[in-house]
Amino acid sequence: MYLRKILVVIAVLGILIGGFFVYRIYNAIFSPNTAFNNEKAYVLIPSDAGYEDIREQLLPLLKDMGSFDMVARKKGYADNFKAGRYALRPGMNNNEIINTLRSANQAINVTFNNQETLEKLAGRISKQIEADSTELITAFKDPQFLGESGFNEDTSLAMYLPNSYQLFWNTSGEEFRDRMLKEYGKFWNEDRKKKAAEIGLDETEVISLAAIVHEESKKIDERPRVAGVYLNRLKKNIPLQADPTVIFALKKHFGTQDTIIKRVLYKDLELDSPYNTYKNAGVPPGPISMPDISAIDAVLNAEKHEYLFFVADISNFGYHKFAKTNAQHNANKRQYIRWLDAQKIRR
Repeated sequence: MYLRKILVVIAVLGILIGGFFVYRIYNAIFSPNTAFNNEKAYVLIPSDAGYEDIREQLLPLLKDMGSFDMVARKKGYADNFKAGRYALRPGMNNNEIINTLRSANQAINVTFNNQETLEKLAGRISKQIEADSTELITAFKDPQFLGESGFNEDTSLAMYLPNSYQLFWNTSGEEFRDRMLKEYGKFWNEDRKKKAAEIGLDETEVISLAAIVHEESKKIDERPRVAGVYLNRLKKNIPLQADPTVIFALKKHFGTQDTIIKRVLYKDLELDSPYNTYKNAGVPPGPISMPDISAIDAVLNAEKHEYLFFVADISNFGYHKFAKTNAQHNANKRQYIRWLDAQKIRR
């Protein structure tokens, strides 16, 4: 009788202890374990991260790090995690958190506008994804990639079209570059290729001319007319005589990319550079900057007219005065030069 009581007590204790452990495990897995009130909290897991790096990010976001560690070990997450950007929501339990960190890598909008150089593009992109500027530049300038994709050092900037793209945060430099090449191929559809052929330019020449159009006019509605001027000059084998190309040539020659040049001087026109369109006919060897898509389409859909010249319109800033003859242009140009002198713009 006494032995039976002991066995009953042991059984009851076993049930209670087992129930306690089951309760603890259940709570560890399914009880809310977040310590933030924001709508979302983001966890960025680098490609070379270890579990301790993940813990360090999660520590201020969780109420009980110990229970998370236990569930992470039980579910095998502590030894099997993936890089990426993950969003946690308030009230999530450890099971939901681990499932999110395991399989819900979120894409982000990666955006860039008109960058003047590959280096500036790399700097812009490195602020949005895991890859740093060095990794990106190495990928951009890889000789094998450039050769296989039909670009070179002069034309490589043409491949990157300003826009917003959905990418994962842990995108590598090469993955970003390859995605941009894919987007470039999609941009050059049959319609755009046909229009390029009709004006006698290849894809990179269109973008190189568009870069000049973009620099000459910030007014989207005026760009087709500006593009028409340059196409007219190309047809007549007249040098483009575009000041932005001279400015680019000066910066490239002196290695001063961040210098602001507001006025091109006559002595600048003598600079010996393939980008100096006062000395060289045709389209420059590559884009002088990254043009908007609107500028590219302005070249492909250029206005048909007989203008061969244009100069800034001081009575309507941002726009230009167009001329068909050199005499008309010189009259317009004299007005502009007088305005520059009055503003004491020497350089």
